[in-house]
Amino acid sequence: MDKSITQLVDELSNDNITVKVLKAVDFVAPSQWNNVVGFDNSIRAITGETDPRVIQRIRERAAALYQDPQQSYQSVIKLYQTIDKADTVMAAAALANKVGEKIGFLSFLGNITPKADVTQTIDLVLKIAVEIIAFCKLNGIPQPNPQEFVKALSNNYQDASLMRMIALVCLDGLLPLGPDFLSKIQGLISGNDASTQLAQNPIFLAVNSSIPGNNPTEKLGFISLGFNSVQGWIGGLVSKTGITPQAIFSSLGNFIQIADDNLDFVAAFLDQTTNYYEHTGIQSVANKVIKEAHALVKQEIQQEQQSQSQSSRSDTTSAVRGDNNEYGVGKTVEVWDEEEEDWYSATIEKVKDNEYFIHYAGYGSSYDEWVGPDDIRSRSHNSSDDNGYAVGLKVKVWDEDDEGWYSATINKIQGQQYFVHYAGYDSSYDEWVDLEEIS
Repeated sequence: MDKSITQLVDELSNDNITVKVLKAVDFVAPSQWNNVVGFDNSIRAITGETDPRVIQRIRERAAALYQDPQQSYQSVIKLYQTIDKADTVMAAAALANKVGEKIGFLSFLGNITPKADVTQTIDLVLKIAVEIIAFCKLNGIPQPNPQEFVKALSNNYQDASLMRMIALVCLDGLLPLGPDFLSKIQGLISGNDASTQLAQNPIFLAVNSSIPGNNPTEKLGFISLGFNSVQGWIGGLVSKTGITPQAIFSSLGNFIQIADDNLDFVAAFLDQTTNYYEHTGIQSVANKVIKEAHALVKQEIQQEQQSQSQSSRSDTTSAVRGDNNEYGVGKTVEVWDEEEEDWYSATIEKVKDNEYFIHYAGYGSSYDEWVGPDDIRSRSHNSSDDNGYAVGLKVKVWDEDDEGWYSATINKIQGQQYFVHYAGYDSSYDEWVDLEEIS
């Protein structure tokens, strides 16, 4: 199962080699990028919301939007991940024979030109093409449009998106190709054998299906158009800021200090510094989906407030006291404990919006707490199977790959197997699971 947007953001590193390198090139656009990690932290930073209940609703809505097959969020993340992984393989192969001797870190950076100019050029122009495609997908532009992208790049790109392009210029342009990298790239992509070289490039093969065109020549045409559209912005950035390979080396040295003979650290550097596209790409997608989710939640809240006003409901709690409400005040329920990985019997004492204040059976009031809808369930043991499960029951399902529990509902039962639908995911993720995988 692919990871949700909340997982991707929650798992972003706060201080690995990638983050250090991005901070090092931040001097090109000071204070433009903040490495906000954690999905709830991102919601607070992007929306300014502080109410935990509103943040939870935004989180749930954002997760659903990300999983919606009609949206482009997942495909954009996969684009960023794919080109970074392919680039990592190429870089590792090219640098493998460069680390046979003990070298200092900064002198190593000075030699970070193992890939041929042609290979490095294709790497850079493909990343530009991917950025154009991703931008158009995220902004509902039907066909990749370099002109629309450059307009946004010049006027609207900021934070993680702008940092991604700055890192592209520094790490994929200036460092490996030198100050005249734009003219080198222009000469190489306009050469007679450019389409042949492109067709043989592993990075191109990884993202080939996403690039417009029916053959390498047509795809090269789009890639060239994308680079030609962007090179004016790139040249302006270099000219305006005066960045040079030497300035980048110096700034990197301020953030990363290692012993001259620490080859293990060099290996880690090689492994990590090539995923800035994925790291900032996840942040850009999260920014977009959180803003959309926030707008929808605000609209829902306004409608709810209007409805409550019209019906003279002054307190949400009073609306759920009826005996027929599954999660009404006084109802006996089961509550999921994340640490114990088990359900505990409890009684609902208060209800506020989509949150429940519960008292655990057999425990003192000091354990009373508010819980969200994903961690509370009501069950009728009369309709359960021999294992205590029934169709319609909310359960937790263990995912071996992610080593985590997912909320789901049982839709079918067949012997010792259960067909479940995951909360926040579309039906394409529905699946049969074994008894030992659910709780």
